[in-house]
Amino acid sequence: MKKTPSTKSARNLHLLSQMALAGDAVEAVKEIAAMDHPQRDEFRRLAHDHHVVIRAFRILNSRAVENRETELAYWTAKVLEAEEARIANALEFLAEICNRLEAAGCRVVVMKSLDHWPDIGNDLDLYTSADEPSTRQVLQEKLRGSSQPRAWGDRLAGKWNYRIPGLNTTIEIHHQRLGQTGEHRALARRFITRRVPLQILNYSFLVPAPEEQVIAATLQRMYRHLYVRICDVANTAGLVESGELNYAELRTAADLGGIWPGVASYLKIVSDYLLQYRERGLDLPKSVIRDAQLNGDNLVVRGPWLRLPIFPKIAVFYGKQMASMALRGDLPGTMRLSLLPPLASAAKVAYKLTGDHRGIW
Repeated sequence: MKKTPSTKSARNLHLLSQMALAGDAVEAVKEIAAMDHPQRDEFRRLAHDHHVVIRAFRILNSRAVENRETELAYWTAKVLEAEEARIANALEFLAEICNRLEAAGCRVVVMKSLDHWPDIGNDLDLYTSADEPSTRQVLQEKLRGSSQPRAWGDRLAGKWNYRIPGLNTTIEIHHQRLGQTGEHRALARRFITRRVPLQILNYSFLVPAPEEQVIAATLQRMYRHLYVRICDVANTAGLVESGELNYAELRTAADLGGIWPGVASYLKIVSDYLLQYRERGLDLPKSVIRDAQLNGDNLVVRGPWLRLPIFPKIAVFYGKQMASMALRGDLPGTMRLSLLPPLASAAKVAYKLTGDHRGIW
């Protein structure tokens, strides 16, 4: 990727990256001050999609105040106020949901959603070792929740979505499986057995250990959505630079799921993208750099996303994951993973015909 992109989407991504990754809003305050209301709404939506509204707009607001851009300062303050209210609502309900599930014997861990702090994700993602009837009883009887329609991909992945009255987002619960087709069971168990406490404001949560946080990000970015968000770069950089990441443990977990090439590539991509906006990337072990098969040069701006190439590298990741499962004698996981190509093709056709592929995924 070029550091100074020319297209509108790329330019907005560049400005967001400057603010969220480097704390720099010099260019952004000038350009956003000159935007009209539709352009600003588009920029705000982009920040929301990349889960960096709080991190980026706090810096933008501060710079606007310093530069006496009164109207821009007012607008950014209103955006922050609305987002902080959304987050406060989500945290209150998330704590209640987790406490209710734990009290009923459903061990649970909050995945991904809290990795973005002080931002949070759009959905609230949970993984539980409990079965679906047990969690459904809690959510429906104790919290008056209602389950949402499930796509074929949801069924394979062991995933259910719920709406809770008063909660301004959905709850997404993964039961006993992870991966796009629910192929990971042994790897998923680590998310419960190695969970760690996290205190946010007045709430206590249980979240994945640092190694499982990287695993979850890799599964989502490199094996499912195939694009990287600014929050992924910021979150992973913070995790690596905290010194809490054990690379030997990470390799053990990745090998268990047959996804080490994806993990190494994800970390290298994060490091390379970060390098564009700071004086340095990440201090990664030589083994990670050696085994990475993709890097930051492979990212391409398409619409609001930093896209990854499906062929040939991502396809190779899929093949290696499947081969690893087969060699370990994981027949159920191998069979589930074999369903991915036809489902992906069906999703692509459905999207072209209707603009909506949720019937599959």
